[in-house]
Amino acid sequence: MEVTLNVTGASLREPTDWHHIVWSRVYRNVRRLQVRIVKAFQEGKIRKARALQIILTRSFGAKALAVRRVTENKGKRTPGTDKEIRNTPEKKTEGIQSLRLKGYQTTPLRRIYIPESNNKLRPLGIPIMRDRAMQALHKLAAEPIAEETADCNSYGFRPERSTADAIEQVFTCLSRKTSAHGFRKLILKAASIR
Repeated sequence: MEVTLNVTGASLREPTDWHHIVWSRVYRNVRRLQVRIVKAFQEGKIRKARALQIILTRSFGAKALAVRRVTENKGKRTPGTDKEIRNTPEKKTEGIQSLRLKGYQTTPLRRIYIPESNNKLRPLGIPIMRDRAMQALHKLAAEPIAEETADCNSYGFRPERSTADAIEQVFTCLSRKTSAHGFRKLILKAASIR
């Protein structure tokens, strides 16, 4: 006897193999939700933007992207207090499934000390992989509104902005004929030195 399962409404997400995730689709879906969050915020629909943020943090794609960001960066081999790293596809898939918002509790940081050039030690706190993934997940939801409300000429710690962009903006502003005369001379002199 063959049993078929007819499901309407929400899909039942079965455990997915890490190598079978279509990353282009994941990026597109997360980006689409982020654009919807920004549009709702621009229209003054704060409750809708908040609801979309909750949808984003619960979506499979955002969870997979958050786990990918923390397991494939420079700190991927640095374990937290649990001494666990997610370096296999099975552990990464398990990491996606462990990102549950309900009943989530952070764990204490692992404290290490890094020697500096002046013979002092600088303290560093290292969270476990699950906490890092949870931070990355909430960053995906908070970043669209943070970018929308940020100053257009702010370049520090902003995604897709660099020091070169800041230098270009300063040059553009100070090289105008309407800018302060002393600053204009200074900037044109600095440009001619190059």
